[in-house]
Amino acid sequence: MAWRGCSRLELQLRRRLGRRQAWGSRGIASCIDPSVGLTEEQKEFQRVAFDFAAKEMAPHMAEWDEKEIFPVETMRKASQLGFGGIYVQPDVGGSGLSRLDTTIIFEALSTGCVSTTAYMSIHNMCAWMIDVFGSQEQRHKYCPSLCSMEKLASYCLTEPGSGSDAASLLTTAKRKGDTYVLNGSKAFISGGGDTDMYVVMCRTGGPGAKGISCLVLEKGTPGLSFGKKEKKVGWNSQPTRAVIFEDCAVPVANRLGEEGQGFNIAMKGLNGGRINIASCSLGAAHACILLARDHLKVRKQFGEFLASSQYLQFQLAEMATQLVASRLMVRNAAQALQENREDAVALCSMAKLFATDECFAICNQALQMHGGYGYLKDYAVQQFVRDIRVHQILEGTNEVMRMIVARSLLQV
Repeated sequence: MAWRGCSRLELQLRRRLGRRQAWGSRGIASCIDPSVGLTEEQKEFQRVAFDFAAKEMAPHMAEWDEKEIFPVETMRKASQLGFGGIYVQPDVGGSGLSRLDTTIIFEALSTGCVSTTAYMSIHNMCAWMIDVFGSQEQRHKYCPSLCSMEKLASYCLTEPGSGSDAASLLTTAKRKGDTYVLNGSKAFISGGGDTDMYVVMCRTGGPGAKGISCLVLEKGTPGLSFGKKEKKVGWNSQPTRAVIFEDCAVPVANRLGEEGQGFNIAMKGLNGGRINIASCSLGAAHACILLARDHLKVRKQFGEFLASSQYLQFQLAEMATQLVASRLMVRNAAQALQENREDAVALCSMAKLFATDECFAICNQALQMHGGYGYLKDYAVQQFVRDIRVHQILEGTNEVMRMIVARSLLQV
C-alpha cells in the first residue's frame, strides 16, 4: 500500500480512533517535537503512526509483556496502514517509502510498544532483503504476503558460537542437484517458531564471508524445528527461540542472489536494521521524557512539587538534549543510507551506537525520577527500560559499532 495520496487512509483511521491524541505525542514541547523539519506528507503518516500506537498498542503493551503475547492481529492492522513493508517497492505490495520515512514511523510506533515495533522492524528488513536481492519470481511470491503481514518473517544470522563474528557461522547448506541440504542452528531468533518465513545465512562454500549464501525457508519444511521459548528481561511481546535445521531440503530456487553473496546481503540488511532499532529507542526515550515530566508535575516531596527542583529540571533538560541529538543522528544516517553514500555504513553504526546508548540512559533516568514507583510494573517507564536495553546488543553490539566507525576512519 503506497503512502502517496494517503489522506483518505488517515481520515478513515481518525474516524475509528475519534479525536484521541497520540499517547506519545501528547503535549509535546516544541524543543523535542519529532515533527519539526518534516514535510507535510511525513507529518501525515507520523500522525497516523502515533495514533495507532496510542489506540492499538499502548493500552495493551503491559499485558503483552506480562503474558508474553505475540500480537499478530494488531500487527496485521498496522500492515493495513502500510507498515508491513514500509520500504518495499509498491509493485509487490510495499509502501515504497524512504529510510527517513521509516525511522519516523518506527519512532512513533515505539511510543506504544517498543517490543512489538522492534519485531516489525525485523520483519520489514526481511521483506526488503527479498525485494532487493530476490528474483522477480521470488519478489512476487513472497513480498505481498509479507507486506500484508499475512505471513511473518524472521532473520537468521546469529548462531550459538557466532554472534559478533558472524562470518564464522557454521550452518551448512550442501547442494544436491536442485536442492540444498541445510544443517545447523541459529540462536536468539525473533519470532522463531511463530513466524512463517526464515531468511537464513548459511555456508555453501569455504570459510569466511565469501562462503556464505542466503536461503529462504518456509515453516513446515521437513527437518526445521525450534528450541524452547526463551525467558527474556524485555521484548516479551515477541517470542525468541533457537531455529534448528536437520537435513532440511531447500530448493535452490529459494536462494537470494548468487552463492557467496549471503554475507553481503546480511550486512546490507543490518545497515537498515541498525537505524530501525535506533528509531525504536528514540520512541521509548520520547515516551519516557513525557512520563517523567508529568510525574515531576504531580509528585510532591518536602512540601514542593518535584518539578520545582532545579537539579531535576537540569536532568530533564539533559534528557531532552540527548533525545534531539540522537534523533538528528538517526535521521542523518537514514538519509545517507537512502542516498547510498560512501559514509552510510559508518553513519548507521554511529547512529545506532549513540542513539541506543543515550536513549537507554534517558529511560533509566526517567525511571530514577519516578523513585520507587518507577520500579513497579504498574508504571510504563520500567517496561521501556527493559525493552530497549537489548538494543545496545542486537543488530551488532555497540562495541562492534565502535570497531566499524574506527575502521572507517583509519582506512582514509
